[in-house]
Amino acid sequence: MRFVLSAFFFLVLLTYAAAYDPLDPNGNVTIKWDIMSWTPDGYVAVVTLNNFQIYRHIMSPGWTLGWTWAKKEVIWSMVGAQATEQGDCSKFKGDIPHCCKKIPTVVDLLPGVPYNQQFTNCCKGGVVAAWGQDPTAAVSAFQLSVGLAGTSNKTVKLPKNFTLLGPGPGYTCGPAKVVPSTAFLTPDHRRKTQALMTWNVTCTYSQFLARKNPNCCVSFSSFYNDTITPCPSCACGCQNKNNCVKSNSKILQMKGINTPKKDNTPLLQCTHHMCPVRVHWHVKQNYKDYWRVKLAVTNFNYRMNYTLWSLVVQHPNLNNVTQVFSFDYKPLVPYESINDTGMFYGMKYYNDLLMEAGPFGNIQSEVLLQKDKNTFTFKQGWAFPRKVYFNGDECMLPPPDTYPHLPNSAHKSLLALTTLISSLLFLLISIW
Repeated sequence: MRFVLSAFFFLVLLTYAAAYDPLDPNGNVTIKWDIMSWTPDGYVAVVTLNNFQIYRHIMSPGWTLGWTWAKKEVIWSMVGAQATEQGDCSKFKGDIPHCCKKIPTVVDLLPGVPYNQQFTNCCKGGVVAAWGQDPTAAVSAFQLSVGLAGTSNKTVKLPKNFTLLGPGPGYTCGPAKVVPSTAFLTPDHRRKTQALMTWNVTCTYSQFLARKNPNCCVSFSSFYNDTITPCPSCACGCQNKNNCVKSNSKILQMKGINTPKKDNTPLLQCTHHMCPVRVHWHVKQNYKDYWRVKLAVTNFNYRMNYTLWSLVVQHPNLNNVTQVFSFDYKPLVPYESINDTGMFYGMKYYNDLLMEAGPFGNIQSEVLLQKDKNTFTFKQGWAFPRKVYFNGDECMLPPPDTYPHLPNSAHKSLLALTTLISSLLFLLISIW
């Protein structure tokens, strides 16, 4: 019995530890239910998803929200979203509800739906931006009319067992909790109204729960060393090795090859690392007071376009970023005394979409950083990042002993002297 209890508490602690993100300690997705009015057999509510994560967004094909009704509730109608299944509504003789399932599954509507089906902050295909990228787009909402439910604050029963896919697994949702009613201001800001009842559900993300292997890897190179440090072999697992496609394969000319599957199974280009995404960090140039880095992100998945992608890098010299040329950049300061982490993301309508694998499946930019003369050095891998995250998931870095090393200064001086002597000898022979 003692062993069982110990194992249980260990698993609980492991789950919470895996969900904690030191770079975004307060990040979560909050689902808010606001009851706006009562109906003869239930209520009308507005459900809002707020993404308070700084650098982790919900990409296409979007969020999927589920829950379990506490009683025998049904959804009479929805605006701005829809249930994926209607369920068994055979007991209703007149109007047929939108959904009669005990455990409904709800998704956002696609852009371009008729105006009478739209709602504020809806109809984006479930795509929700990260709070750090665009707070105005970090929200999604819909309205639903619930029947066979309570008609007062005392008789309404809160739904249970909330689930959130964004779009894959990884989110764990807590229980619904009644909170003070949400207040609303009229357009002229002269009158305040409030919801009749409000409850919140908080969902946190864990990469440990999302997937067994990393989803990206990192490679390095530099101007001072001819060696390129590649991604580790099988960095993202080699379970897709038998189904990968070579870059020059005729299969890629088939119609519909880039269409995503319902289960989101990837179609990867054959590589030694077998990762969908590779991030390459190249130390390009060294100036007196500055140094320049080239960042390149490559997509090796033929079935995936990465919308609103983000790249988080942890490096000690990011406290002195001078210019970022083709990406947007924002420093992340989870702890005020440390400023070594920054977020790169695409410019809107320019390169905020990372296309599927192929000739257009890459994005790149250069970063100019000012040297900190007290700490700056290219020795022992200092020029390379400590951690890299793509779309909120940590990427696998190469082992530190494989980083491109700075050449020995004595050898470099000897080489320069040898070159000078050879040039002088060649000049003397030419004159004679």
